[in-house]
Amino acid sequence: MTTITVYMVAAWPDRVDVRKLELPQGTTLRDALLAFGETAPHAIGETVGVWGKQVPLDTVLLHGDRIERYRPITADPKQARHRRASEQGYRWQGRTRRAARAAKAAG
Repeated sequence: MTTITVYMVAAWPDRVDVRKLELPQGTTLRDALLAFGETAPHAIGETVGVWGKQVPLDTVLLHGDRIERYRPITADPKQARHRRASEQGYRWQGRTRRAARAAKAAG
């Protein structure tokens, strides 16, 4: 029986976990998660995918696939970008340059 190699990747704020597993050909994502000792993703509030795309649990895996565990988004990306820019000293303009020139010309 032919085997395939798959990798389980989970990125945390302070580290990245990568685990390797040899599985029989025809293994589904659900089977691989159980082989890794993972509980059902929907039970713990996580989603999983293969190579950056969320896929159903009955997807058949191929040799070299990377299974990724996705964490929920905890911050609004726009607000996080605004906070980082403000911390770096960027001054936010209240209006566009065109509106500022028009206001200055109206005087």
